[in-house]
Amino acid sequence: MEDIKAIDIQNRIFSVDIEKHKKFWYGYEMQKVAQAVWKGPIVKKGLSHHDSWKVMAELWPGNVPKLLKEMDEVGIELVFIDQFMTYSWHDKKRDVIVTLDEMDKIVADSHGKIIPGGGYNPLDISPSLAELEEGVRNHGFKYMWYHPAAYGVGLDDRRSYPLYAKCQELGIPVTVQVGHAGEPVPCERTRPYYIDIVALDFPELKIVLTHTGYPWIDEWISLCWKHPNVYGCINAYYPKDLNPAIVKFMDGPGRDKVMWGTNSWGLKRFKTEFLELPIRDKCKKKVLRDNAINVFELNLTP
Repeated sequence: MEDIKAIDIQNRIFSVDIEKHKKFWYGYEMQKVAQAVWKGPIVKKGLSHHDSWKVMAELWPGNVPKLLKEMDEVGIELVFIDQFMTYSWHDKKRDVIVTLDEMDKIVADSHGKIIPGGGYNPLDISPSLAELEEGVRNHGFKYMWYHPAAYGVGLDDRRSYPLYAKCQELGIPVTVQVGHAGEPVPCERTRPYYIDIVALDFPELKIVLTHTGYPWIDEWISLCWKHPNVYGCINAYYPKDLNPAIVKFMDGPGRDKVMWGTNSWGLKRFKTEFLELPIRDKCKKKVLRDNAINVFELNLTP
């Protein structure tokens, strides 16, 4: 099983651009996350506040050549990296800006090993959709990732619907963060439950629910099971920490509906821990590789 060439459908721009991470790290929301999640490692390493960004940066290669080297060593065929179009709900401004030109360079440097994706700002709808369409038609974008909670917007909000319509029109999957976000932002309307009506309203749109929907795990599982056009991604939680219900789902009715991603928190650790889960080999292969090929219509052999 170690020889499976996995596909990471949820990596981050920070893997190849540490400067983007620094700017994001010092935003209000990430500082609160750092205090809650990363305080122990920061203190243990004796890092000052100014250098505290290094605790997460240690997880990342830092540039495209180093990422490609790590992918080769671990057995990863492709990683997906999007524009990471997030927003500070507290400060009312965009956190990270990744331009189309920057995405082009990353993809070119990767020799096709990085699959690019776009983003969406529901507070600036027309320009955002225009950039997404430009990305798909002229820059090779194969999908997009959306974090509605960061904007204080719900999955079924009227401001989210233009995105779903555009992605259905363009024929690309929408990957959307659902459930609890680590940041102090309003998350109730991003419970997986609220994608139910969206899936019905856009039956031709492939919807990938990222971040496992925690703590509403049962809703995440049930929506992936219920709708033919709804899928899930287990990124953002180390495989050994996954809820047992998700592990059971991947080994059963969810074997064709769940995909693997790392959130850029360590390719080797994520793959190693996933392979150690009590899941049948044929199901592991589907989650690690085959389902991504089918959902994103990649020109690869399962």
